[in-house]
Amino acid sequence: MTVADLRTELRSVPLPRPWGADVPFNHVIVTHVTLADGRTGSGFSWTPQIGAHAVKALLDHDLREALIGLDPHPEVVWDRLWRHLREAGPGGVTTVALAGVDLALWDLRCRERDLADVLGRRRDEVPVYGSGVNLHYPLEELVAQARRWVAAGHRGVKIKVGRPDLAEDVARVAAVREVIGPDRLLMIDANQRWDLHRARRALAALREFDLHWIEEPLPADDVAAHVELRRCTDVPVAVGENVYTTYGFRDLLAAGACDVVQPNVARVGGITPFLRIVELARTYDVPVHPHLLSEMSGQLALALPLPAMVEDVEDASFAALGLLDEPYPVEVSGGVLRAGPHAGLGLRWS
Repeated sequence: MTVADLRTELRSVPLPRPWGADVPFNHVIVTHVTLADGRTGSGFSWTPQIGAHAVKALLDHDLREALIGLDPHPEVVWDRLWRHLREAGPGGVTTVALAGVDLALWDLRCRERDLADVLGRRRDEVPVYGSGVNLHYPLEELVAQARRWVAAGHRGVKIKVGRPDLAEDVARVAAVREVIGPDRLLMIDANQRWDLHRARRALAALREFDLHWIEEPLPADDVAAHVELRRCTDVPVAVGENVYTTYGFRDLLAAGACDVVQPNVARVGGITPFLRIVELARTYDVPVHPHLLSEMSGQLALALPLPAMVEDVEDASFAALGLLDEPYPVEVSGGVLRAGPHAGLGLRWS
């Protein structure tokens, strides 16, 4: 059986809570891979801001031609197509485009079973933490968001830091810690805004709030700076949402640059490279907490070898954005995520 066709649809959907003036939308390229016998698998590529049309062009004009006629084995196809696209770069728009093909092939591989069972389900539910792209929120709006997460029963919360004035970050983190209490986990995310000096100063000032991790404190590819920061702080360091290749994760792990890795299944190129990163992290006893995309990340987390949490960004899941028809593949309630009965990836595109 071989691949007969690849079709794509670009859907740009407004965010009910924009991630800033420059991110009012998320962009999803829905992919459909059809086999010679007529079976079709569906997947997606995703980008919140940059490159949606470039990703669609790679899928339509480069990957489609290279994919047709191949045996639909996800790992074999991924390796072949990644080498095919390397002239355009080893990661970034190339791996985001590859995710659309890889996810559709995994949808086909699962057939009548769900993804967690095919991968090897290790748990029936995973804890969820509330997350928001909220650096631009006024303090009162940030506090109100934290209260909503507490009311929803989330086990932890994550907020953005990196305001120009460190005193503002301290005040905002203090206010959120007061709202969520001492027992919930509190994570902060700098989105690569700091250099090493600012990161040291900020973490020293924020240490009293019992941080579960600092996410992306520095430029994602500055391995040496992450090693130095980790050496001089006891706040666990999380990285990975802007790392695109297994080699990038290997370098961070081998250097001892992180305590947590957070691959984004769309950015690394799909389930196939995601699983390779998981096994790599496992050899270093470093936990994997999948980044965003809860409908996919939740299913993957159910099969991870080490316990994980799933990030639930307020009003930004595919279901919340109106991209999926019910029944949804996962459900979040009472602070945990569970997967409902479905075949394949369970993504029923509306």
